[in-house]
Amino acid sequence: MSRIKTFRIVIDGVEHVVQVEEMGSAAPAPVAQPVAPAPAPAPVAASAPVAPAPVSAPAGDGEVVVAPLQGKIFTINVNVGDQVKAGDTLVVIEAMKMENEIPAPHDGEIASISVGRGDNVAAGDPLVTYK
Repeated sequence: MSRIKTFRIVIDGVEHVVQVEEMGSAAPAPVAQPVAPAPAPAPVAASAPVAPAPVSAPAGDGEVVVAPLQGKIFTINVNVGDQVKAGDTLVVIEAMKMENEIPAPHDGEIASISVGRGDNVAAGDPLVTYK
């Protein structure tokens, strides 16, 4: 005897409805059945997802923006000496095949860049330093 249960799962703010069949040990493998999709979320800009807000910490020569998640540096969108505005993308980190934009926490000037394209970073690793 099998029972089918329906679950609502929210992943990154997107709702998904799935059905799971509870089976006895001698039952054959289940065949996937289509489930009506959940209503589409509100439209989002076509840019890459924005990662959680980067943490910044004071440093001896300025403020350090650190990686909010583990991943690989996909692109670096700033150079030393660049003036940036709050929200400008500083770095893009690829994590789990998604590109996560790391925004500037406030207006300022880039004093140094601590990573290079292709570098692996852990959450908390320094990315850039503000003057």
